[in-house]
Amino acid sequence: MQFRQQALSKLQSPEELDLPVRFARPQGWLVLSVTVVAMAAASVWAVGGSVTSTVSAPAVLTHGQGSYLLQSPVSGQVTAVLARPGQRLGADVPVLKVRTAEGETVVRTVDAGRVSALAATVGQIIGTGANVASVEKVAHADDPLYATVYVPAEKAAAIPAHASVDLTVQSVPTQQYGVLHGEVKSVDRSAQSAQTIGAFLGDSALGEQFTEDGRPVAVTVRLDTSKSTKSGYEWSSADGPPFGLTSMTLASGSIRLADQRPVDWLLP
Repeated sequence: MQFRQQALSKLQSPEELDLPVRFARPQGWLVLSVTVVAMAAASVWAVGGSVTSTVSAPAVLTHGQGSYLLQSPVSGQVTAVLARPGQRLGADVPVLKVRTAEGETVVRTVDAGRVSALAATVGQIIGTGANVASVEKVAHADDPLYATVYVPAEKAAAIPAHASVDLTVQSVPTQQYGVLHGEVKSVDRSAQSAQTIGAFLGDSALGEQFTEDGRPVAVTVRLDTSKSTKSGYEWSSADGPPFGLTSMTLASGSIRLADQRPVDWLLP
C-alpha cells in the first residue's frame, strides 16, 4: 500500500516532469557495444569461416608394398629352418625343409623381402597350405617406411589429397618425443576385409583386430623425413627418439579432414 501511495504522489507532482531522463549508464553502452561487435564477428565467421576436424584410426608402419604369408606346398615334418626373423632374402631362396612320404621338400620364398616372422619350428608337423613365415616386400635396406592407417569407410570421402597426419607410435613415449609427421599419399576407396588386411600385413590377427568395428579403408601415409633425427623422420619434438623405427610397428594416426563450412545451409 505504501508503494502505491508513492506512485500516486509522483503522478500528482507535475514539477518533476521536466527532469532529464537517463536512458543508460556508460557501463551499459560498453556492454552493448561489445555484444554487437561479438555478434558481428560471429556472423562473419559463420559465413566465411571453416571448421577443422580430424579422424583417428589404428595404423601400422611398413615399407609400403606390404607383406605376404609364405605357405607350405606339402604336408610333413619340418626338419630344418634355414632363415631367421629379420633376415633379408631374395626370391626363390630356401626358408625351411619339410620331410614327406615322397622325400624332402624345400619351401622357398615367392618374392624378395625381409622375414618378419617365422611360424614353423624344427620337428613341427605342418599341413599343405599352412602359414610358415611372413615376408615383408622390401628390396633395399634403406627403403623408406610408410604408415598404413585403417580409417572407417564412412570417413574416407572427407580425406583430402596430401592431408597432414600425426602418428602416435606405440613404442615411442609421446610426452617425451612427440608424434611423427606425415601426409596422405593415397586413399584406397574400397573397404578392406580381415583377410585382405591380414594378407597385406602378413598377420591375420591384425586383420581381425582392424575390422572389429567394420571394414575400414586403407590410407597410405608418406612420412616426413629429416636429416637431423636419429630415426630419419620428422617429429613434433626437435630430435625425436634416439633410435630408429622398424616396420610392423603399431601406431595411431590422426588425419586432418577437409575443412567444413559451419553454416552451409546459409549458402545458395
